[in-house]
Amino acid sequence: MDRTGATAATAELVCPAGTPSALRTAVEAGADAVYCGFQNATNARNFPGLNFTPQEMEESIAFAHAHGAKVLLALNTYPPAGKFDLWREGAALGACFGVDAFIVADMGVAALVAAQYPDIRLHLSVQAAASSPEAIRYYCSQFGVKRVVLPRILTVPEIRQIKSEIPCEIETFIFGNHGLMVEGRCQLTNYVTGQSTNMDGVCSPASEVEYVREADGGMKTELGGFVIDRFGAGDRAGYPTICKGRYLTPARDTAYYAFEEPISLNLSEMLSELIAAGVNAFKIEGRQRSRAYVKQVVGAFRTAIDDIRAGKPPHVAGLLALTEGQKQTQGAFQTKKWR
Repeated sequence: MDRTGATAATAELVCPAGTPSALRTAVEAGADAVYCGFQNATNARNFPGLNFTPQEMEESIAFAHAHGAKVLLALNTYPPAGKFDLWREGAALGACFGVDAFIVADMGVAALVAAQYPDIRLHLSVQAAASSPEAIRYYCSQFGVKRVVLPRILTVPEIRQIKSEIPCEIETFIFGNHGLMVEGRCQLTNYVTGQSTNMDGVCSPASEVEYVREADGGMKTELGGFVIDRFGAGDRAGYPTICKGRYLTPARDTAYYAFEEPISLNLSEMLSELIAAGVNAFKIEGRQRSRAYVKQVVGAFRTAIDDIRAGKPPHVAGLLALTEGQKQTQGAFQTKKWR
């Protein structure tokens, strides 16, 4: 056990649940906790066909608790002026249904939860972009935050240093989207479509996405009427987001990934190192993914964490096919290489 209280025995596996069926799948695959949200702009994955009605949330929380798992409710977007009641109602429903923690980003939402539901844990979302000890300590002292979800831009030594200077738990992403745009601050989708992850809970809204076949058999993807990528016949085309599109720039005469390329984070080989650095919870990304994805990824990391607890080296295989672009990286957690 390190001096900050993180051990293999207490490391929590936090898993995505975009639908009630995905929640049940995650719990049955070994999740210690699942995170999910309502079908509205209060959470940062507000897509058609995803998320929970109030009745589904209540039933899902009961299912999770009956199987020994926790439910963390994401209220992690920023309320626009005049619309705060939606977040107020979400918090009230979550408290009524018995959620184990609220995940928040906005200070006003944090203040509301801290004042009205002091007995429910408050977790600081990665959307808050709190990556310094000073920022994290502020949220802890002002709102009683018990856990911070760190951005994916930190190395393990940086995480270790932060943990030594803060009074709360740390949660880090270990698998899934490797977006390196500063979480909680990205305005790319808002620039093109008028909707943002931070305010509306949606990046690249489906209503603005177009797939257009071209004469040579290839395809182009458009967002808000702008072409953001082209694919040859037979190429795999992922969901179009601006940050992972290919563009011509003044510095280059061929299109390339100017922001970041499609690739997934996979820290399966760094779990022991992260625990030693003081990480209390491991987070899998993927509320937009299928039940099959949830089952396979959660099951693999459940086995890996249990191996560490048993004193064996963790081994996670067979997940490459589930990564974006069939490529994986340890990202900034090991070394930083910026373009």
